[in-house]
This record gives sequence, C-alpha cells and structure tokens, in this order.
Amino acid sequence: MLKKIKVSDARLGMYLHGICGKWMEHPFWRKSFKLTKAEDLYVLLNCGVKEILIDTSKGLNVEAIEANNVETKAPNVEVSPKEVVPPFKKKQEKVSVQNELIVAKQIHSRSKEAVISMFSEVRMGNALDLTEIVSLVDEINDSMERNSDALLSLIRLKNIDEYTYLHSVAVCMLMVALGRHLGMKGDALKQAGIAGLLHDIGKMSIPNELLNKPGHLTDAEFSVVKTHPQKGWDILSSSYDVSAQVLDVCLHHHERVDGKGYPDKLSGDALSLLARMGAVCDVYDAITSDRCYKKGWEPAESISKMAVWCDGHFDENIFHSFVKTVGIYPNGSLLKLKSGRLGVVVEQSTKLTAPFIKVFFSIRANAHIPMEIIDLSNSKETIVSIEDPVQWELDLKKVQDI
Repeated sequence: MLKKIKVSDARLGMYLHGICGKWMEHPFWRKSFKLTKAEDLYVLLNCGVKEILIDTSKGLNVEAIEANNVETKAPNVEVSPKEVVPPFKKKQEKVSVQNELIVAKQIHSRSKEAVISMFSEVRMGNALDLTEIVSLVDEINDSMERNSDALLSLIRLKNIDEYTYLHSVAVCMLMVALGRHLGMKGDALKQAGIAGLLHDIGKMSIPNELLNKPGHLTDAEFSVVKTHPQKGWDILSSSYDVSAQVLDVCLHHHERVDGKGYPDKLSGDALSLLARMGAVCDVYDAITSDRCYKKGWEPAESISKMAVWCDGHFDENIFHSFVKTVGIYPNGSLLKLKSGRLGVVVEQSTKLTAPFIKVFFSIRANAHIPMEIIDLSNSKETIVSIEDPVQWELDLKKVQDI
C-alpha cells in the first residue's frame, strides 16, 4: 500500500517508493529503494524535500513504528528507527575554483601524458603497467573533493589531434564526478575512474585513417570501428591488474538500455551500473568535443539533446544524476542574461538552474566589459538563452583561463 508522509517522518526500514517533487530537486538516482543506510536517511532528511511516498507492503509504516514505542529495531537495520542520524564526518575544506585550477591543470596534463604513453605501449604490443593510472585516479578524486568544478571545467580543452587521448581523460573525470554523486566511495569509485581512462583502449587496434577520417564512415568502415570494445576487452583481459568492472565498461560502454547498442545488444538490468554510467559520460564528452568531421556542441545544448535521446539510449536515473553532476548549464556554457550581458559558466551552485557565471561582454555596447563573477542563485539576474560562442566570435577558452 502506498502512503504519502512528511519527510520528517522517514525512518530506517521504510521502503521509499517515490519522492514528491521534480527529479532535479533531490539527490537520489534510484526511483525506489529500502532505507537501510543511515547516510541515505540523513541525505533525505536534509535535501529540502517535503513529502515522500512509502510502500508499507515492503517496509515499515509510521503507525508500526509508533506502536513499537520507537525503540523497536527495524528489520535488518542495526539502529533504532528513530535514532538521530549523525552528520557525515567533516570533509576537506572546499577550495575556490581559481585555486584548485592550479592543481587541476597539472593533473589534467599528467593524465594526458600517462594515457598517451599507455596507449602507445598497447600499439607496440607491450604489457600495461597501471600503477600510474591508479595514482592519477586518486589525485582526480582528491581534486574533486576540494572542488569538482575545476577539473570539470577542463574537460573540453582538447585539440582534434589529441581527441582519443583526452577523451579518455575526460570520461575518467566525468565517471569519478558522477560516481561521487551516486555515493560511490573507496575501491568502487577508483574502478569507475580507471574504467573511464581505459574504456577506449581498443581504438589502438583501429587504423588511424578510420579514427581520423574527416568525412562520414562507410558501413564497412563503421563495422571496423565498432570492433573497438571487443578489441579493448581482449587487450585488457590479458592484464591481471584489470578488474571485471573495468573490463565490463570497456566492452559495453556503447550498449543502450533498449538493446540497440553494440557489441552484445544488452538491455535493461543486464547492463552493469558502471556500463550505464560509462555510456552517458562517453556520449557527453564525444558530442561536446571538436572532431575532425564536426564541431562540438555547446555543453548546455548537449544536455538538452541527450535528454531527448534518454528514452531508449540511456538509463534515465543515471542520466538525471549526470545532469545534477555537471549542471543544467555545465561549466563552459555561454549564457545571455536579462541585463544584456554575456557570461560563461565557471562553477555550479546549490541550485541546479542557477550556476556561477563570469560576465565579460555587453551586447548593447558590443564590447568586452570588466569581468565579474555572479552567483545566479543569489541574484536578480536571470538566464535568457544559451548562446553559440562562434556567432559572437568569442574564444571562451581564453575567458575561462583569466
């Protein structure tokens, strides 16, 4: 039986059937689950949601808790239903984007060099040494802990010639950021990052003339390119250092939830969590990147297009969590404000639709103006539209660097 209750009445042992409100307004990626973890209950009680739906046939009811005089323990839960959930241990102090960018740029550069070296070794048929890769993933996670916006602002900084390498770096960073949002910790989060770095390693077995072809691939050529997940799995499976989770992402990051992907046409629950994450992160970075055959879409436009594709292509819950990770207006988006100014998104705020924006151009004056950082979540300014930097003849990379 479904029952709507106040979120303040939520207790461990209840089965959460749904959260009343829009998906953007809460932090969970699952639609329904049993509340058995203290940290999940803590997040639910503090995320701003007012009401929830519980299924009393699958978990505790409010009356059942009251009848047991609040001391009765919920099934399979090690704490009493009304135990006050302690706050999480204090996290590292948040660092400003500007300060963290100094470290983030070094991590980004080292990651690129490591991937180029590793992929070159694969081309020459040599064995992989993942020691440096594991260390880099740890550094990426530490940087995300201090300020995730710094690294996420760098993922589009790639030239066409280095796309294959920097795409792997970007997917790694997106996987770590998404994994953190989903609550992953420890080795699970590390495997997500490693999977991102290695997911396209099979492309080292694909001729460069196909990977860098400026025009459309023929059906025969595309069939060759589509072998890269299996070739990557073959390469990685020969290394005893690679986990089953990493192998799975390498093989299945081009699968779709409707079964129309490749190479195995897996669908639904047959796809692992990491593979579903990898599919979203891979597509987002691919469509926002400049390629030899097309100009990359702007971040906000890409999110909009992916939302249309979501039905059938991506796991809906994972995609929603990804949007919460990078924002409705991801870092690097060019926005026009009500005041007639242009600005680039530099950091996400607590409000998904109102990021921090670096204002630098006046449309009315058709000229650059002194730069100013505005927190749209605490401002009367509003977003009018997403703009194309090319139409304004603007180099946003230079703006973001200042």
